[in-house]
Amino acid sequence: MNKDSKIYVAGHLGLVGSAIVKNLLSKGYTNLLYKTHEELELMDQKAVAEFFASEKPEYVILAAAKVGGIVANNTYRADFIYENLQVQNNVIHQSYLHGVKKLLFLGSTCIYPKNAPQPMQEESLLTSPLEYTNEPYAIAKIAGIKMCESYNLQYGTNFISVMPTNLYGANDNFDLETSHVLPALLRKMHEAKINNAKTVEIWGSGSPRREFLYSEDMADACVFLMENVDFKDTYDNSVKEVRNTHINIGTGEDISIKELAYLMREIVGFEGELTFDATKPDGTILKRTDPSKLHSLGWKHKTGLEEGIKKAYAWYLEKLG
Repeated sequence: MNKDSKIYVAGHLGLVGSAIVKNLLSKGYTNLLYKTHEELELMDQKAVAEFFASEKPEYVILAAAKVGGIVANNTYRADFIYENLQVQNNVIHQSYLHGVKKLLFLGSTCIYPKNAPQPMQEESLLTSPLEYTNEPYAIAKIAGIKMCESYNLQYGTNFISVMPTNLYGANDNFDLETSHVLPALLRKMHEAKINNAKTVEIWGSGSPRREFLYSEDMADACVFLMENVDFKDTYDNSVKEVRNTHINIGTGEDISIKELAYLMREIVGFEGELTFDATKPDGTILKRTDPSKLHSLGWKHKTGLEEGIKKAYAWYLEKLG
């Protein structure tokens, strides 16, 4: 990509997209293109086709998606599969039709089987059943990976897919019904602190282990891959059957939910007790990525978990005013 290349970032206001826009601007990219949901409905095939025809982006980063935590995924199953399929089908297909030079599709490590060997390698995709609670979302993202692979193989496009681990940072979703575990815990701890609450209740046993990546590190990895890696670099060119070309983006390090909760209690300064409701679902017990493929391509994360949570909490406080 050149510094004046026309780059369309779909989903620029969210946790992922906003971090990518910030990274691109910091590296001197000056011709960024983005539209709000009100300006462009990505589920509308006709509107997306007209947008690509008029704007003609050279590069596309597809960060727009319907996302949420375990409760949202399990409650709004139809919404998660329908809306994500619609968005990615429209954007990926129009990118092909209008000759986009490179597209980056963002998914999630929930694409991997519930009982995938740890740490999770790209080769684990589609080897056994998915975690039930987020199966519709995962299937949509797997379809996106396969769509990018298939267009590359049939049409010679240069579409690459990345699967970030659990992300957190500026512009995260802090809604207690639909958010992921880290922002939800951060909000609950902060509100308990300012309300002088004696306890904070946490869903699940606290025993599942999760990996977390600061959103600005994720964005740096995405821009690095857009600048340096093509589809042909993502698989062994000697194989006849091309599969698992996606790339994990993670730290390769995990922490239990209980350990995370106590770390966040310390950072936020909440002095009450933590209780764990084991009657609530835990989800997948172990979920850690193997980022070896990304490391071999030349990128590694920089921000440690404690440092990242402190930055995220500072942003949250600033947002509250």
